[in-house]
Amino acid sequence: MKPIRAAAPGGRRGAAPTALLIGMLMLVATACGGGSTGAGDGGKDGKRKAGGDRTASQAVVTVLPEDGAEDVATAGALEVTAAKGKLTSVEVKDDKGNEVEGRITGGGTAWEPAHALWNATRYSVDAVAEDAEGRRSARHSVFTTVVPEDTFIGHFTPEDGDTVGAGMQVSLNFNRPITDRKAVEEAVKVTASPSVPVEGHWFGDRRLDFRPEKYWAKGTKITLSLRLRGVEGAEGVYGTQSKDVTYTVGRSQVSTVDAAAKTMKVVRDGKTVKTFPITAGAPATTTYNGKMVITEKYEVTRMNGDTVGFGGEYDIKDVPHAMRLTTSGTFIHGNYWASAGTFGSANVSHGCVGLRDVRGGGSTTPAAWFFDNSIVGDVVEVKNSKDKKVAPDNGLNGWNMSWEEWTAEQ
Repeated sequence: MKPIRAAAPGGRRGAAPTALLIGMLMLVATACGGGSTGAGDGGKDGKRKAGGDRTASQAVVTVLPEDGAEDVATAGALEVTAAKGKLTSVEVKDDKGNEVEGRITGGGTAWEPAHALWNATRYSVDAVAEDAEGRRSARHSVFTTVVPEDTFIGHFTPEDGDTVGAGMQVSLNFNRPITDRKAVEEAVKVTASPSVPVEGHWFGDRRLDFRPEKYWAKGTKITLSLRLRGVEGAEGVYGTQSKDVTYTVGRSQVSTVDAAAKTMKVVRDGKTVKTFPITAGAPATTTYNGKMVITEKYEVTRMNGDTVGFGGEYDIKDVPHAMRLTTSGTFIHGNYWASAGTFGSANVSHGCVGLRDVRGGGSTTPAAWFFDNSIVGDVVEVKNSKDKKVAPDNGLNGWNMSWEEWTAEQ
């Protein structure tokens, strides 16, 4: 084959070769072109069908908020849907690469996040859907969530890793009033192993407690899952916490105080282990009836009547072996100032339950034994006192409500 010679300018001999060259270039471009633009790839196997099917995917992916949106709400604003097709993958990540948990619903027509998004965070969304022919369509979006005017946290009891008694309630105390209780409660989960139903109950607009119908079983592991970050608890006020807290029920100990008989029987895991003489509230300052949970323990503490409405009636700077039963100031504690004969024969306290002790706290006294053998979450139940039942929110004492009352709609 003779080489093709270039024609002189204006010459006719160069026309055909030039056209041939252009045709060859077009052929090359056609053979190498046609890369996917995201509208569709022509087949389920990701390869174009024989004959070069260029039909675009019928699936339409929609992502809200729109790309570039700012001040996006942390709940309810993110929507990923597919029309004329089904979602096959949705990936939502924050600006640190953490993936947002979620699931595809509606038979593939929508995706929803498992929790509220975090505030003041940049998110990216990549979603892919397929139509009935397996052709894919994709959508990408980036948006930034709202910067909160204010934030709230929940102070929780007990602490992570604690071993507690069977009466311990999970309690959250919020530092801001909560007006959207539903949003907050949906972001808090308490689970138990072995599994039992656990329900929450609100006391006012700042406190949310959780408990089962009956006391926890010995050995139960309880997990509090907080997913409050990004949750709008009140207008313009967003949560900041995302963490898990786990604790264990060490045993069941219920100590029953009979104010009339002036005795206390200690039952641990169904067996009576001790019975002590006690002194309860005097006739003018009786002890609450009802189930009360130990929430704090002090080897020694000061008790001043001014702090609980008794004026200057007493101020004892070294009360030994003290354990709190109510927020209002009911304790079970050692008493060294009453004579030994008082215990079991007279009620002389200002509402507390007293056990015989010595100044400085002895090691062999009834008060010392009870202190050493009690843990936070143990129950002290008072009966036969000429007083009312303790309020369920006065301490962690929701056990004084029936299960129907506890779970009633609020």
